[in-house]
Amino acid sequence: MHHLLKLMACAAAAEAVAHATLVPVKLGENDDIPVYVGGEADAPAIIVIQEWWGVDRGTMQKALRLAQHGYRVLVPDIYKGKKGINAEEASHLMGELDFPKAVQEISIAAAYLKKTGSPTVGVVGFCMGGALALGALAASDDIEVGAPFYGVNFGLFDAKTLKKPVQGHFGALDTMEGFSDPATGKRLEKELTNAKVYIYENVGHAFLNTEPAPFSTFEERREKMGFPAYDMGQADLAWGRLLDFFLEHLAAAPPGRTDLPIHTPATEL
Repeated sequence: MHHLLKLMACAAAAEAVAHATLVPVKLGENDDIPVYVGGEADAPAIIVIQEWWGVDRGTMQKALRLAQHGYRVLVPDIYKGKKGINAEEASHLMGELDFPKAVQEISIAAAYLKKTGSPTVGVVGFCMGGALALGALAASDDIEVGAPFYGVNFGLFDAKTLKKPVQGHFGALDTMEGFSDPATGKRLEKELTNAKVYIYENVGHAFLNTEPAPFSTFEERREKMGFPAYDMGQADLAWGRLLDFFLEHLAAAPPGRTDLPIHTPATEL
């Protein structure tokens, strides 16, 4: 009976995600900061920051996965509508990005969440978004905690003064030295006074992505990017740690948390 009830709860949660909505909103004095927002306005909020590809289906699925647990979520469109359809374009977009300005815009988004009802705000980012998450955490008084996944730019924050809780996630097979390899994760934990970093065996960069996009298969992604295939066990482990981290530090606990599947229904932008 207990197993049946758990399955029913999981099915209901997945159904809720399938009908969840992330609404486009424009922030800033000139309405030039596009974001997507979803969830109850008075719930604790999490800002979800894209990889270098741009705001894609994977970004939205991660945000909905968090909304599934009762959080209000906000996804900043860092590239303002542009997307990298291949590694060359993504690299170009990231290379042109004004990182300090992006951090400022994320800070504006955090202030918006507080002003419109969220009692606490956390931030999570992936790849390039991980680096921006740490920068925004340091820059914004409105963001309480941060969780970078496989991405650090030590130039965006002062490790000596960043005292807020940080939880980092890195793949043991990640080869991006100085940015997201295991040594960088260990350096992050060593230099910050309030950080816990996890290194995941048998996975590399982008290990939380359930799909190989923009590549057709994980084999093609490995061939062109060198990233190992998706490992559900390691991804589940990371999700569990992330959810526990936010539950602990974002003061108001979301209602009805259960052990839910990480695979959400496909969502289109």
